[in-house]
Amino acid sequence: MIIINGKEIAAKVRSALKVEVDTLKATHGVTPGLAVVLVGENPASKVYVRNKTAACIEVGMRSFQHLLPEDTKQEDILGLIRDLNEAKDVHGILVQMPLPPHINPAAILEAISPDKDADGFHPYNMGRLMAGAPSLQPCTPMGIMRLIEHTGADISGKDAVVVGRSNIVGKPVALMLLARSATVTICHSKTTDIRERISRADIVVAALGKPEFIKGDWIKQGAVVIDVGINRLSSGRLVGDVEFEGASKRAAFITPVPGGVGPMTIAMLLQNTVTAARARAGISK
Repeated sequence: MIIINGKEIAAKVRSALKVEVDTLKATHGVTPGLAVVLVGENPASKVYVRNKTAACIEVGMRSFQHLLPEDTKQEDILGLIRDLNEAKDVHGILVQMPLPPHINPAAILEAISPDKDADGFHPYNMGRLMAGAPSLQPCTPMGIMRLIEHTGADISGKDAVVVGRSNIVGKPVALMLLARSATVTICHSKTTDIRERISRADIVVAALGKPEFIKGDWIKQGAVVIDVGINRLSSGRLVGDVEFEGASKRAAFITPVPGGVGPMTIAMLLQNTVTAARARAGISK
């Protein structure tokens, strides 16, 4: 069994992006810029925003923070997004979720220009993902695919099971696996034979948000296991959606929690912003 070190892989992605950003600056006078909008005082969201800002600085990108109070009106957020859509030095826009209850997240996401949609959640970009057309793609699924590719496993023709059907992870990663010619099954809360389906899978992506729901002896010998879940037990210990100790005895490759998928999400956010900057400037890679 080999542990897939997301921290190391993400660091390599950021290192490559720094070279790319330096080249864009020196050759084309383009500095990719990411604008992050945070509404309210959610402690976890503040940590995420701080980490994203630090990552931008590390690779030489511009970072624009817009910290708004909890009671900010929806129309004011929409007005800010309109301004960011027009800003020439902003290439990527991210609105940190969750938003306060009085804000409609769908309306906010749809207001972001699709070509600045750093999170890859705009319906236009999700539709292009469905159609197999190039687009800015959701960051966590992109990171998952990079982790699978890092193992050297051949995705084509393999049986892949995605546990979870969210718009953020489950559905888009299933589409990405399908685009790589895997045979994909999506399992969810109404799936009756989930253990049986997982036991046949060459690739398992767990993204359901239930601590250690997938038991180690469900995993096929030699499988690749990507655990997206981050769950805090009453003891304070962080665990994933997969029972790591048991699964690691059967899997060929497995991600740890934490330190697996999480670091890749931010790396892919930077990647999307650089991709958007290139596209806006008409610069091919």
